[in-house]
Amino acid sequence: MTGKEYTKLAMRTNDGKSAERLADKLMSYHGFNPDIPGWDKKAIKDLGGILNACLGLSGEVGETVDMVKKWIFHESKLDETHLKKEIGDIMWYVACMCHSFGYDLDEIMQMNIDKHLKRYPNGFNAYDANHRKADDV
Repeated sequence: MTGKEYTKLAMRTNDGKSAERLADKLMSYHGFNPDIPGWDKKAIKDLGGILNACLGLSGEVGETVDMVKKWIFHESKLDETHLKKEIGDIMWYVACMCHSFGYDLDEIMQMNIDKHLKRYPNGFNAYDANHRKADDV
């Protein structure tokens, strides 16, 4: 298979409307189109901040994962100070996402702990991890 053939086949599942969807979200955010399905203007404070947080989070996680990969598989020395700074950058973008959605980071952290306490009441085990209930997200 060539790259051209792959692209042609792959684009069968791309409707080419990503820019249109983004424009619709931006317009509805500014009050021009409140009838877009799934839109709750009160739930989102800052769409630009959400996109920035998502892209930034992806980049910082990638940097962190690459450091760990090189430490394990390239036998590089792990710069723990640098790693801590990258983890801090991840947390910064998480805080930005919470802020942009109008969420309370304390509430999000507590929800996460509560979820794991319910999922693993006696601590992690592979059986529970592989047999989660349908509503356990």
